[in-house]
Amino acid sequence: MATVTLTNNITGKSYELELLAPSKGSALIDVRTLYAKTGLFTYDPGFTSTASCSSNITYIDGEAGELRYRGYSIEYLAKNHSYIEVCHLLLTGALPSPSQFKEFDAELRKRAFIPQSMVKLFHAFPDGSHPMSNMASAVAALASFHYEHLEMQESQDFQIMARRLIAKMPTLAAFSYRHSLNIPLIYPDLDRSFTENFLYMMRAYPTGPREEIRPIEIAALDTIFTLHADHEQNASTSTVRAVGSTGAHPYVAISAGISALWGPAHGGANEAVIAQLIDIGSIDNVDAYIARAKDPKDDFKLMGFGHRVYKNFDPRAKLLKNLLDELKEELGVDNNLLKIAQKIESVALSDPYFIERKLYPNIDFYSGLILIALKIPRPMFTVIFTIGRTVGWITQWIEQKMDTEQKIARPRQRYTGPIID
Repeated sequence: MATVTLTNNITGKSYELELLAPSKGSALIDVRTLYAKTGLFTYDPGFTSTASCSSNITYIDGEAGELRYRGYSIEYLAKNHSYIEVCHLLLTGALPSPSQFKEFDAELRKRAFIPQSMVKLFHAFPDGSHPMSNMASAVAALASFHYEHLEMQESQDFQIMARRLIAKMPTLAAFSYRHSLNIPLIYPDLDRSFTENFLYMMRAYPTGPREEIRPIEIAALDTIFTLHADHEQNASTSTVRAVGSTGAHPYVAISAGISALWGPAHGGANEAVIAQLIDIGSIDNVDAYIARAKDPKDDFKLMGFGHRVYKNFDPRAKLLKNLLDELKEELGVDNNLLKIAQKIESVALSDPYFIERKLYPNIDFYSGLILIALKIPRPMFTVIFTIGRTVGWITQWIEQKMDTEQKIARPRQRYTGPIID
């Protein structure tokens, strides 16, 4: 057994702590016995150096710019498999055979419909309410319709619960959007695939000619869903696990994850990128904004650059950059915003300030431009993220549920308040 020695320089005592070896990545110091042995806790704001669980779902090497789902590189999956195939991989640990895919796809199509009485919930939301608040509320409410998922023991039960939620997310998202505009709701079409169905429910009207949904649009959005499917122990996934650790209903845990994702420092960042590009307005203004980003006295932050984990080019950003280059003409990407983004990218990638700080473009820098080209309004950007990430959240929830080492999430604190006798 490999160990490390911890020495208290005040008392002179030394303690042995076990080293845990992962299948890939850095070794970990097992601090579960730290307090019992030493009477000390670790202090780690933001958990930057703390692993909260063992997981075999997603692997990230931030220094190398590497992302893998169940061992497969994100580059391979994005180029060779659909989002639905990736969902099957995350949920079951294996890519589907042709027959498994057909069965899985058919199941998701049939489960896409929501309970009819839930429509009343959307009508209860105020006009113009943000789709993300509607989504969080609707997913939490879905727990009332499937309360039986509170008590599950068998793997089959977990799969039914997960597939039910994944299938319904595009419907809930489209309903949230259409209600925010006070326009009629469109129900799922069993003849359409997962991603196509979402675009259909977003765009269609009850009567009249139907707008064509081009294969290129479906492929682009499907890729975005795949790139968002999971991302290890980020803020929203950690929230799902924290709520799940209490024994709460899985859909309530996912609702909490949606709320965490809404933050502009997390899933809301791509919306902030587009807002900033619009604010910059012209390529002639880029240098001034770059200068502001470098000025330590200015609290301005250049959105879409840098990442908590990646200290190299975010592999998802590389894929979206290539996709954007391939599709910008066919999708009709906003030319002015694209030119501004390209100049920012060019300046930042050659500027020592950004290079030394390893501030590379991240996924949010490119995804918003593609979503605009897909006619997805900005308030729906984070909802798109939510649809794609649901499979990761629920897979993480299942893994935690089956992990015998997991306990209720309960960090310690460093108390800095007064003591009054």
